[in-house]
Amino acid sequence: MSSAAPRIGVIPLVRATFDLGLAEEMRGKAWSALEATGYHVTGPRGLLVDTEGAMRAAQSLAGDDLDLLLFLQLTFTDAAMTVRLARAVGAPMVLWAFPEPRTGGRLRLNSLCGINLAAHALARTEIACRYLHAAPDDPAVAERLTSFVAGEGWPAVPEARAVPDSDLGAAALASVRHTRIGLVGRHPDGFDTCRFDPAELDDLLGITVDKLTQSELFDRAGALNATEVTQVAARARSELAGLDEVDAAAADKSLRLYAALRDLARERNLAGMAVRCWPEPFTEYGCAVCRPMGMLTEDGIPCACEADVYGTATNLLLQALAGEPAWLVDLVDVDPVSDTGVLRRCGLAPCGMADPATPPRADVHGNRELPLLAAFACRRAG
Repeated sequence: MSSAAPRIGVIPLVRATFDLGLAEEMRGKAWSALEATGYHVTGPRGLLVDTEGAMRAAQSLAGDDLDLLLFLQLTFTDAAMTVRLARAVGAPMVLWAFPEPRTGGRLRLNSLCGINLAAHALARTEIACRYLHAAPDDPAVAERLTSFVAGEGWPAVPEARAVPDSDLGAAALASVRHTRIGLVGRHPDGFDTCRFDPAELDDLLGITVDKLTQSELFDRAGALNATEVTQVAARARSELAGLDEVDAAAADKSLRLYAALRDLARERNLAGMAVRCWPEPFTEYGCAVCRPMGMLTEDGIPCACEADVYGTATNLLLQALAGEPAWLVDLVDVDPVSDTGVLRRCGLAPCGMADPATPPRADVHGNRELPLLAAFACRRAG
């Protein structure tokens, strides 16, 4: 590094389905905080929504002798662009996520989840990165950036620890051996957490994967007779308040997806299912598959969204250990001062997890605004 001011290249990433107004506000504050450090800050000031714009930015930064390449993870995005940009620029990397208010409502940024996904994808491609989770006006930001420029602040690699043998653990492992998971569709691009190795899964847990297409699921759902749909709707009405307040046609399609998933699981002897939950259920079929997966999980057939086979396998083990349905969540906020975090996911949680003070209600997907989801706060464990 020369005696001149350190050079920081900035990439502001967003996804259009989140709150771009808030993202732009955070970008402006972050840029001001960076300039206040006295470092030379370069890169696009506009929000980067698509790969084409991001790659143009990368090409302009690739010629710079950067001390840091700083990704402003202003909203959740998948990791595909991040990996491509990291390869194109080739500078030491930092991922910066931004806290957002804990309102209990729709996530406006979901930034922390974005850098978790990106860090995992970078690790799988053997690209090292550091991270920052702080508001732009946090006084610690300048100090952290200084340490990053100096080549410090690399996350410690946790030591592997042996898991003690237990009768309960052995029983859980035995319960999943020789089971099958149904995989509907393929995981979304940029979701490397959902990439799985069939041979490794079979060797580790004795689980095999039965692949199905989304068209098979949609066709089966559409062919259900009215009596079957009425029975499923009666169950949904008994579990959820406000079912009449969401779009009836879309809710009907969502309940049809539950019945189709249930029937496929029975016919193919599937212990769990991993379902590609977007965009096709919304864009091609016309509803959310969140609540259908939650209902199937309540039936003892755990489901994971985004075609996450490893997630479904994990749920099978957790279900065996706990003796009740399990649910995958995202870590969306952490506050080191109060030592608390926020876990959240779209509405596929089993309704048995609801806090009695917030009975489950029918809801729509926060980004796609289509039913059917179950909305509630989770009860405390124990």
